[in-house]
Amino acid sequence: MAKADIRSRGRTYSVACAPGQESRLVELSRQLDARVEDIAKAVVNIGDDRLLLIASLALLDELDASHRTQASAAGPDIARAAQALGDTAARIEALAARIEAEK
Repeated sequence: MAKADIRSRGRTYSVACAPGQESRLVELSRQLDARVEDIAKAVVNIGDDRLLLIASLALLDELDASHRTQASAAGPDIARAAQALGDTAARIEALAARIEAEK
């Protein structure tokens, strides 16, 4: 198991990660720390635990919104693809029936 040294709110933490993922983890921690700092500027003296909780909830809210957007955008495409596959299957079955009838 590899380790990455990440910083949050001026403190350094050593975190275990998969080999080769160290730089990715460090970059993600920079993004999280920037979010936490933005929240800390907006609200005063709520403590690190609550800051991390609020940042985590904000990120999960964004992730959920992104998933919902993707699902709704993909919805019509999936429905059209399913319809096209159904139509194609029906044509193949009709062709197979004609071929069988001609034998």
